[in-house]
Amino acid sequence: MMEYILKGGLVIDPATGLEKHLDIHVQNGIIKAMASDIKEKGLETYDLQGKIAAPGFIDMHVHLREPGGEAHETILTGCAAAAAGGFTTIAAMPNTRPCADNEAVIELVKARAEKAGLVRVLPIGTISKGQKGEEISEIGSMYRVGIAAVSDDGKPVTNSEVMRRALEYTKLFGIPVISHCEDPYLVADGYMHEGYWSTVLGLKGIPAQAEETMVARDIILASLTGGKLHLAHISTRGSVELLKFAKAQGIEVTAEATPHHLFLTDEEVKGYNTSTKVNPPLRSTEHVEAVREAVRAGLIQCIASDHAPWSLEEKEQEYAKAPNGISGLETAVPVCWHTLISSGKMSPRELIARFTTGPAAVLGLPYGRLEEGAAADITVIDPNLKKQVKAREFYSKGKNSPVDGRAFRGWPVMTIVGGKIVMQDGRIKEDTL
Repeated sequence: MMEYILKGGLVIDPATGLEKHLDIHVQNGIIKAMASDIKEKGLETYDLQGKIAAPGFIDMHVHLREPGGEAHETILTGCAAAAAGGFTTIAAMPNTRPCADNEAVIELVKARAEKAGLVRVLPIGTISKGQKGEEISEIGSMYRVGIAAVSDDGKPVTNSEVMRRALEYTKLFGIPVISHCEDPYLVADGYMHEGYWSTVLGLKGIPAQAEETMVARDIILASLTGGKLHLAHISTRGSVELLKFAKAQGIEVTAEATPHHLFLTDEEVKGYNTSTKVNPPLRSTEHVEAVREAVRAGLIQCIASDHAPWSLEEKEQEYAKAPNGISGLETAVPVCWHTLISSGKMSPRELIARFTTGPAAVLGLPYGRLEEGAAADITVIDPNLKKQVKAREFYSKGKNSPVDGRAFRGWPVMTIVGGKIVMQDGRIKEDTL
């Protein structure tokens, strides 16, 4: 393992409240020391003056597509995109082909992630067999081979009895049930948020209540069972109010928001750019502001990319036919930096917490903190670096980005996983690919 010193960066660790200019000595994959002006002769030194050294960022909602969707993404390209985006740990959603509802697929994901050797990949298993919502999966056997959670993301579990049993059964293993909250009957054949812009554009709308009715149901079931419920990509003011109510009642429920739901509104759809088509849909301003405030206040404790890459052939169709999804791993941090820090809504330490201690707590991970003896998972950010998004240069196969061409500040410039520098200055280290 390499041994080196990260020199002079502002070390921010929300887990301990640390915010101080320190040197970090990395040795054999762990943090050997953090102190002022560490002097070790003969060691390679990286100058972090003007930069922030944070615990390795965690993205708990990523679609890697493999197996079955390799035309859109592979585990290797997805891991490269994660490293380029400043993430050291990602959780892989199970809606692959075949879906991850058994040990064999979980083992395959783990093996290919290990072979890629870039970032830590935590497989997520399905809630129901075949994602059909009819019978819970063999959660125990998948847990034994390493799943971090269960989810039918991409499809809602409409059968309340199945969701109840999943919340009860997962209590045995202490893992969360990640719910994709939408009522498919209210969604019907809608394509965007129901409101002013859907009327102007002549596109069938999806009401906010399509999300909120399922959020309410799942909170009720979490109250009934005592299971760990996590609400994926919530996007409406009503969902925020329901989450607030659940917290006040002591119900064990957590939630995440995505960078695109924090930054973009449904007005973006007016150009009919299919990169703006996502599920849940981009919402109107009052919903976006409510979700931003919930993230700022810590009511929503996680930001997750919901990275959903698609090939150009899939996305370059008319709006109604194009699949939902945004390729978000490589832009998540600067988009959030712009939306929440540059705007003055949050401090860097608060935002870093949403990418570290928040998801680590939800998934029960030993990561997301900087301290002596801990694994050297480190994300380095240059808060002053301003760059234009160039989707054609993404490591991800998915170039479907609604922020392509826009410029943001606050880019990750180094990603360190277990002491190994996998990304530097925005580029994946050649010896890691």
